[in-house]
Amino acid sequence: MQPVRASEISSYLYCGRAWWYQQQGEIPGNKHQLNLGNQYHQTHGRDVLLVRALRAAAWILLLAALVILAAALTSKWLD
Repeated sequence: MQPVRASEISSYLYCGRAWWYQQQGEIPGNKHQLNLGNQYHQTHGRDVLLVRALRAAAWILLLAALVILAAALTSKWLD
C-alpha cells in the first residue's frame, strides 16, 4: 500500500472524478486549456506576492513618515 500524498488529497477534494481519472492513468483531452490555466495561476500568484510586498513597503514608509513627523513636531515644541 502506497502512502497518500497531500497533492492527491488536494486533487480529490477539488474534483473526485478528476482524481479517479488520474488514478486510472487517463490523459486529459484539454491539455491546452490546462496549460493556459496553469500559466494564469502562476502569473496571478506572482501578482499576489508583489501586491503583498508593495503593501508591506507602503506600511513601513507610512510608519517612517509618522515617526519623522512626530520627531519634527516634538523638536519644534521643545525650542
